[in-house]
Amino acid sequence: MPADFPAPSTILVINVSRIGDTLLATPAMRALSYAWPKARITFLGHPKRAEIIRHLPFVAEVATITKHRAHWRGRLRRRRWDLALVFGFDRPLVAYAQRVADRVVAFRQGDAYLDDRLYHCVEPPAAQSMHYALVPLLLTESIGVLDAGRRLAYVVTPQEQEWARAMLGGALPLGARPVIGLQVASFPTKAYRDWPIEHFAALCERIVGRWPRAHFLAFGGKLERSRTDELVRHLAGRASSLAGKLTLRQSAALMSRLGLYIGVDTGPTHIMGALEPPMIALYHCYFPSWLFAPLERPACYVVDHPCAREYCTPETPMAEIEVDAVWEKVVEALAPHAGG
Repeated sequence: MPADFPAPSTILVINVSRIGDTLLATPAMRALSYAWPKARITFLGHPKRAEIIRHLPFVAEVATITKHRAHWRGRLRRRRWDLALVFGFDRPLVAYAQRVADRVVAFRQGDAYLDDRLYHCVEPPAAQSMHYALVPLLLTESIGVLDAGRRLAYVVTPQEQEWARAMLGGALPLGARPVIGLQVASFPTKAYRDWPIEHFAALCERIVGRWPRAHFLAFGGKLERSRTDELVRHLAGRASSLAGKLTLRQSAALMSRLGLYIGVDTGPTHIMGALEPPMIALYHCYFPSWLFAPLERPACYVVDHPCAREYCTPETPMAEIEVDAVWEKVVEALAPHAGG
């Protein structure tokens, strides 16, 4: 417990962000729970992302907020917290925290009125200067909270595990082994992270050549459906497309039962970083693995783009990651299945 900081009984954590950034804050929340194990932690997140935090043992309550709704919240009937931490740079969220918490810790917002009212105003690091899981820890460290591990956290419930078991039992060919999950695309604004479908197809053909009973599950959202369907058609009978057919938590439940996951740098790959099965993650040189790859994660195999970062731009093609480079990681990850 931090010696010079009054122990809070209630803590509010606000993190309105994408899947990856939501998960990247879980080590900081774990650290808070280790520092003050009797404190009740409430998490407020993006309406489409907050469910990622549900069922974590160190979070008592999960709800949602947006920067637009934050402007009106906490002005009349105010629920209060002893301490609030706000990740990110949405000023309305910081202003809301200051209305409802006795002490607020956040990054400098560039607004003198807000910054002067913070209990701790933390200088944000320069862009791409450190691993993104360490950035939220700058807030907890500023109040003397010690690091409690950097592994991302996600919990698949027993009910979700049973659903995934039944789902796979009904969807897979008899004797399929290993079951390999594929995430072939990032979100549209980061499409330069996408590895070509023809590279995925060539890799899958090699895998089937070594493991004839292998079956592939292509994950993703509705926006990736055309790419995943193209791959599934190429692998006729060897692959199933789940793109746009599952909720976020259903996808995570199925991913927790895979024999191997192979994916580009995007939200589901961050979720996989909090699970247990072997995983292979492909990183573009503009956002290399040292910025985003899961920390303290066993059985994580990283493939970085070969271009040096100083010569890299978003236009540098992911096709420059050769199939051979990923195949080497597949062989290593699937060594326990060497017998087929």
